[in-house]
Amino acid sequence: MLNGLLLRTAFYLALAFFSVNILAKDTLVIGTVSINPKKHFHTLKPMANYVVSKMKDLGIKKSKVIMARDNNHMIQLLKSGEVDWVTETPFSAIAFEQQAAAELLLLKRKKGVLFYHTVFFTRKDSGINALEQLIGKSLAFEDSGSTSAYYAPASELISRQLPLFYMKQPREDPPANKIGYSFSGSEINTASWVHIGIADVGAFSNLDWEKEESMPLKLRNNFKIIYRTKPFPRAIELVRKELPVSIKRRLKHILLNAHFDKKGKKPLYIYQKTSQFDVINADTNATLDHIRETFELVNQHLK
Repeated sequence: MLNGLLLRTAFYLALAFFSVNILAKDTLVIGTVSINPKKHFHTLKPMANYVVSKMKDLGIKKSKVIMARDNNHMIQLLKSGEVDWVTETPFSAIAFEQQAAAELLLLKRKKGVLFYHTVFFTRKDSGINALEQLIGKSLAFEDSGSTSAYYAPASELISRQLPLFYMKQPREDPPANKIGYSFSGSEINTASWVHIGIADVGAFSNLDWEKEESMPLKLRNNFKIIYRTKPFPRAIELVRKELPVSIKRRLKHILLNAHFDKKGKKPLYIYQKTSQFDVINADTNATLDHIRETFELVNQHLK
């Protein structure tokens, strides 16, 4: 009797596993890392539906959106096959490539921008005019997953052999021989910290520097930019390694041609105001190689 029960249990477990796999085969799953799942669901779902509408001959009939709470969570989802397609910033994309074997598919012109860069800024009366003058000063990054407000500026300092020291409390006094850094949590916080003197210098993207919600004009007028990094891609589309080749090829074709399609224009706009997608060519590959080196440099020194 016990053997019969065990056999029935094994049968139903196998059936459930088989059913989940069958379901997954007709569903394309897009994902991103988000602290605002509701907002990003409405951003991603129309684009996923548009893509699926052009994959029915491949057996793809449905789309699904999955949000990851952080990069480590997304790496788990890619490894397990729960997410097929991801849209992310460059350093997160490289993390997924290296730690989950994800494949970089295309560059995305998010809000019409193909490349952007990081700016270091400080108060006009700070007396700071160069990165080398940050020793013994405090620096505000946004968070440890940000491309433009952590990886890019941190790697710039490390490459110049300017030592960084993590401060758990932003109001700590940094060591006299190092640059003390802490995380503000948002662009507007970074600007505010520099304004009121919690941090001597802030770093985030040139796009945030120009946005009123990130950098109010009354603050910007009192700041100056002391350094700009080299440009890097605005956003990247990735796919999990085990996604069938036919689906990868079709996804790439659909995305590259979406801006020519009348039915694609609205999903593109909703998809973070994307104007179009671009292939990864020799020039952008060189830039991505630099990002890979930067990613490893920051991880070796700061993590």
